[in-house]
Amino acid sequence: MLTIGYIGNGKSTNRYHLPFVMQRKNIKVKTIYQRNPNNEAWDRIEGVKYTSNLDELLKDEDIQLIVVCTKQDSHYDYAKLVLENNKHCLVEKPFTETYVEAKELFELANSKGLIVQAYQNRRFDSDFLTVQKVIEDGKIGDIFELEMNFDYFRPEIPEKTSQFSPYESFLYTHACHTLDQVISYFGKPDNINYDVRQLLGRGRMNDYFDLDLYYGNLKVSVKSSYFRIKPRPSFIVYGKKGCFVKETKDRQEEHLKMFYMPDKNDFGVDTLEHYGTLTYIDESGILHEEKVKSVNGDYGRVYDDLYEVIINNKNKTIKDEETLLQLKILEEGIKNLK
Repeated sequence: MLTIGYIGNGKSTNRYHLPFVMQRKNIKVKTIYQRNPNNEAWDRIEGVKYTSNLDELLKDEDIQLIVVCTKQDSHYDYAKLVLENNKHCLVEKPFTETYVEAKELFELANSKGLIVQAYQNRRFDSDFLTVQKVIEDGKIGDIFELEMNFDYFRPEIPEKTSQFSPYESFLYTHACHTLDQVISYFGKPDNINYDVRQLLGRGRMNDYFDLDLYYGNLKVSVKSSYFRIKPRPSFIVYGKKGCFVKETKDRQEEHLKMFYMPDKNDFGVDTLEHYGTLTYIDESGILHEEKVKSVNGDYGRVYDDLYEVIINNKNKTIKDEETLLQLKILEEGIKNLK
């Protein structure tokens, strides 16, 4: 049994972590620390202890892993405190605000024989897993271009924001999902082209980004905007023999927002209307177009991996060097914005 606790009792803990953890019989949630109990907005879970005394979490010898689910400006401080108290640590993303902070945390964890890593749950998005399946099936041949879009139409957000904050930028808070997907599958790029903008002008929020990552002959584009009234497809993959288009994104977040939880058999599962379209020419020169059944996603697989690492001494899936590379890219992307 892996016994865990949480720092933070807000949306992150209750929407993106606990619904998945509570489905796992080999993980026990013992304690949740909430900094301000007067702001409690979520139903309490029976059998879980809630406290506003952080030491009750840090000094509990039963707890092996503490999950930090607070705003990114406190990730470094809390994660360091957890490690100093000899607990393994999982940290919401973005992992830290700077590369230097992240490097220090990894070095501290390694010196103590502990695990610290980012909660990169989007590695287990249905659309991303389905794209991997299509690439590896080989029907589209060698791939030359992959486009990843994460679009919104929320103009009211940048319009009401009158200042630029680098660590609360759109790049930091959203590309931490998609960049990790790219890095996890393709590794370190040969070169990167950055187009990170403030569409409403300097002194306003970062509301757009378009990063091109180059891997030999392959270009991977990571794009997002707050001003897309009609979103672009989630994924487009072009290969030597064909292409694959996945219009819709993973549905786990959609269901979580409706409080339709992972205990349902069809939670997060695509139906036929959500399947991507594969178009290719076979060895006989015959053109095919077909729907591809989506691979089911599961954010809880981050916890499955951590269980194997902590309890069974397996290697980490979300590697330190991948998180460090991601933070280098994020820092580079926002360095010229004011």
